[in-house]
Amino acid sequence: MNERKSAHWMKQLDERILEYIDRDGMATPRMMARDRAFTASPSHIWERCQMLYYIRFVEPIYSDMYDLTTDGMLYLQGKIDADHRPKPTVERVLGG
Repeated sequence: MNERKSAHWMKQLDERILEYIDRDGMATPRMMARDRAFTASPSHIWERCQMLYYIRFVEPIYSDMYDLTTDGMLYLQGKIDADHRPKPTVERVLGG
């Protein structure tokens, strides 16, 4: 397995979200928050999913259900450097 190339703005929670979806398939922030591996609220997980959506590592399927994109899978395999993606900010992603 290749080493992942995360961006400086990424959090450990982002890795957990990507790994969870890769392992269990599509998921909502609420589903992930119920997993013992997460210590974040559904709203915080949703915010991080929006950041990952901005860089096209996940995509919303319907409502608040997310799935991995091809790029998300390639990132998990260490084949994509997340630092080469546009940097998401709260203002850009959440309109804050």
